[in-house]
Amino acid sequence: MLPEFDGLRALVVGFGLEGADLVRFLCERGARVTVSDLRPPGRLQRSFEACAGCRYDAVLGQQPAPLADAADAVFVSQGVPLDIPLLRRARERGLPFLAQTALFFDLCPGRLVGITGSSGKTTTTSLVGAMLAAAGVPHEVGGNIGRPLLARLDAITPETAVVLEVSHTQLLFTQRSPALACVTNVTPNHLDRFTWAEYTALKQHLLDYQSPADVAVLNADDPASRERLATAARVRHFSLRSGDADAWLADGRCFLRSVPPHGRGPAGVAELLSAREIPLRGAHNVANVLAAALVADSLGAPPETIAAAVRAFPGVPHRLEVVLQRHGVVWVNDSIATTPERTLAAIRAFDEPLVLLLGGREKHLPLETLVEAAGRRARAVVTFGEAGPLLAAALRDGAPRVRVVETADLAAATAAAAEAAQEGDVVVLSPACTSFDAYDNFELRGEHFRALVRELTEAPAR
Repeated sequence: MLPEFDGLRALVVGFGLEGADLVRFLCERGARVTVSDLRPPGRLQRSFEACAGCRYDAVLGQQPAPLADAADAVFVSQGVPLDIPLLRRARERGLPFLAQTALFFDLCPGRLVGITGSSGKTTTTSLVGAMLAAAGVPHEVGGNIGRPLLARLDAITPETAVVLEVSHTQLLFTQRSPALACVTNVTPNHLDRFTWAEYTALKQHLLDYQSPADVAVLNADDPASRERLATAARVRHFSLRSGDADAWLADGRCFLRSVPPHGRGPAGVAELLSAREIPLRGAHNVANVLAAALVADSLGAPPETIAAAVRAFPGVPHRLEVVLQRHGVVWVNDSIATTPERTLAAIRAFDEPLVLLLGGREKHLPLETLVEAAGRRARAVVTFGEAGPLLAAALRDGAPRVRVVETADLAAATAAAAEAAQEGDVVVLSPACTSFDAYDNFELRGEHFRALVRELTEAPAR
């Protein structure tokens, strides 16, 4: 049950993208808003700009527990730990907890499409948006992909397909499921904050309120999806291996069992395109294309339009993004790779010799498979940041033949990679760790890497 916003004493915890969206939404509806964030004002300029013209109080650089005593409801941004004293005090007072995504799910008049997963959700969401645009289907793309939700409610009609990338923490307070939900995969992640059971339960939460009239797109190849996810909805599977799925890869070509308009009549099999035509590296991106094709097909996009959108897809920044090629070396920004699983996908995407940059803040995830793959495929591995010593030690113990260079930060790591790289190599920033030891998000880390690469490669060839 949503509160009456007019006159509500609303405490917004976290003043990033979601927090700013909440502040503007609440202020426009007459709430008395206080926002709190641990970051100082100098690191929140974008949020101030997004809330220009709004009247609110800001408590920055601290999150004192007594703020809860003057609130009627708490609005929590994703990523804010729920055990901080401020939120413990709010729970003791019995205050209702709300969040941006939960509010949007309840208020959105359009056709909700939610896409989550441990990896691949941003690329899949972006692909769906490109497919719907090519097909002329009215749509919006947003959520965790970086576009605010609540500020766009007035532009959404019942005919609008609202395609949202949704992270596990955005699902904490939701009490509604999208009519069309997609889970790309469920692999170990964020075990520094959640147990495996808690993490998988959050992914499951996207499906918990679905009905038999809804659709769920699931990964037939993913053990955790098969064993841990359940839904009342009609399930459409994608697979890189099984022709029994609804979208699958066979003999290097992608196929789709297309749903006829309005779901009437038998499904027809359409050959979409060759995997070689997909302008994204790696088998994981073939899986992302198959998942997106099922979502777009469920929303009425024709198979030929889906295939054309894939062929023209430019990729997503910070995901195996080629920064440049200079002096015979290709430089790739894969800053999104905040887990060993993602970095493994990056390693497998290339046949060329690799110089791999690993580092940041680790999440207490297993490293053995990553170490083995890096030892087998990399010419050199450069570690950096808070987790640098841990990663370097793991590599020296588990892959003694690979050259390991330990550095302090990304700038030093990029310079060391330039020294180690030879003509024909691919240098990949695919850190296997979060950015939070040095950057507010992986995008800023990737942007810094781009700048460092361009600065280094402007020098004459050695």
